[in-house]
Amino acid sequence: MDDGPDLWSLNLRHLQAVAAVHARGSVSAAAKAVNLTQPAITQAIAGLEVRLGARLFDRRADGMTPTAAADLMAPRIHAALGHVASHRVTMAQMRAFIALADAGGYVGAGADTGLAQPSLHRSVQDLSVALQRTLVERRGRGVALTDAGRRVARGLRLARAELQAGLSELAALKGRETGRIAIGAMPLSRARLLPRAAAAFHRAWPDARISIVEGSFGELIEPLRDGVLDLMIGALREPGPGDDLVQRPLFKDRPIILGRAEHPLAKRPNPTIAEMAAYPWAVAARGAPLRSQWERMFADAGLTPPRVPIECGSVITIRGILLDSDFLTLLSADQVAVELGAGWLVKICDAPEGLVRNIGVTTRADWSPTALQRAFLLELEIVAKRSPGNALSELSAGF
Repeated sequence: MDDGPDLWSLNLRHLQAVAAVHARGSVSAAAKAVNLTQPAITQAIAGLEVRLGARLFDRRADGMTPTAAADLMAPRIHAALGHVASHRVTMAQMRAFIALADAGGYVGAGADTGLAQPSLHRSVQDLSVALQRTLVERRGRGVALTDAGRRVARGLRLARAELQAGLSELAALKGRETGRIAIGAMPLSRARLLPRAAAAFHRAWPDARISIVEGSFGELIEPLRDGVLDLMIGALREPGPGDDLVQRPLFKDRPIILGRAEHPLAKRPNPTIAEMAAYPWAVAARGAPLRSQWERMFADAGLTPPRVPIECGSVITIRGILLDSDFLTLLSADQVAVELGAGWLVKICDAPEGLVRNIGVTTRADWSPTALQRAFLLELEIVAKRSPGNALSELSAGF
């Protein structure tokens, strides 16, 4: 966090004390709940207030009254502790294990954190003992997470995301909008929707940070589930990807069939599906929504989809293939707006009616966005309404 406390400098037991006092209204009641003495809780809260730079409670003769800062932090702390799922885990163990899981080994984890490898080894071993699970196993000269280790890593990453969100909200309360939004960008979102929304958001919130990670659905879905990404933008899946995720549509996109300007079909008015089936195609791999629509286009015409010599999800690569051959492809006009404008590629024809994709946002079902993240969702909605497709409204109201 910019100009704010370091997440890893916080103490999970102290955070637990804050959540307990917030829930119960007094130090004495909280002490029984978290198995700490009253003086220890009082000292923990005082130290945390100094570290956070914010008063969390007003002290009264009849108890502790939470401030606005505590009201922001307590739900985040409660959610984080739920993901940690053990009062024995320390912040040092949490940091070490996430670093190991991210880097895939102690050498990389040490380089990423600046911590000595013996210290990392000790923290990971202590975590394994605290949770009474084998989290790491040796694989040759390296290490790998066990199934239990992968589950623990996900829980700790989600806990980190909740605490980072809490610190961001606390900074906003103090007048510093320094939060970070991590976005997974699938191919279609990269053309116009995300760039325009990001630029507009930066103008309104210049101190906020946006991290954009490009990838396919398969590459981005697990980072989203881990809390590494806050949201994912692109073509929605049918059926949905699981009960732990929520999909919300922004607009409908109707793709077009494309070829090079000198393609034999470029001058033909309304070529038939059968005529297009005679040419080679470069389309996305099986499982992608666009590939399913491409297959449906031929099936609805009573034809067997032609063989696909080149499977590719990269618009840049497909563009190069089309420019140098008689290949055809099925893409959104937004994805090739520059190429169409320059006359390098041309629209052979529109996809048949009914072949549309829902473009939208995917998040974790239990995700609670910060005010800053809600503001970004609103920018997405505004940009989507200007899309040539059938825009949908009130995206941010669903979170």
